[in-house]
Amino acid sequence: MAEKTPLTKEFTKGIIKENPVLCLVLGTCPTLAVTTGVSSALGMGIAATAVLVCSNSVISALRKVIPAKVRIPAYITIIASFVTIVQMMIKAYAPALNDSLGVYLPLIVVNCIILGRAEMFASKNSIAASALDGLGMGIGFTAALFLMGSIREILGAGSWFGMNIPLLGQNPILIFILPPGGFFVFGMLMAIANRLNTNAERKARETACAACPMSESCNGPDDEKECVK
Repeated sequence: MAEKTPLTKEFTKGIIKENPVLCLVLGTCPTLAVTTGVSSALGMGIAATAVLVCSNSVISALRKVIPAKVRIPAYITIIASFVTIVQMMIKAYAPALNDSLGVYLPLIVVNCIILGRAEMFASKNSIAASALDGLGMGIGFTAALFLMGSIREILGAGSWFGMNIPLLGQNPILIFILPPGGFFVFGMLMAIANRLNTNAERKARETACAACPMSESCNGPDDEKECVK
């Protein structure tokens, strides 16, 4: 019988290892569009996280009820319902954020991160695991947006959360708030995330090889021989 993945791994995998933006390269359009400022980036991340957790939980609870032939329309309907709720709350309590996000807020309905987690994970796993998966992916998405928004606003506008930064505020590098600057920051963060994942995988292989009874007869983690489990 296959060993189940611990719930902690379902939560943590979306933060770095399977970060939806920096590793899986999903949701690129809203990522580049809303990260010209930290406030809008953070608002988008929190809104998407709320929709992820709620939609994952409901889809998981209904996974045995929804017919396979209409599962995608059913998922979109569920996601759209939560997006509408979140949008109404933002309009009521944070109208400035609603204006800054513009059309990208209702477009969360077709965000490939949310629909992808519904199809690949929530429809096949328990409610608890699906909720934690959505929370982890949402935090990873929010962290990526926050980092991109911070770098682009600090360098491109000389401010952070609208607060002027001495020296930088006088001579900002305007290209960072333009599309080319967004792609540059996006690429740099992707490279860092990939590097972190590569180092983590190498350490995991080395640890596994150290405990392997065949470690003395192979060349370490880069050997082509299959390890004995």
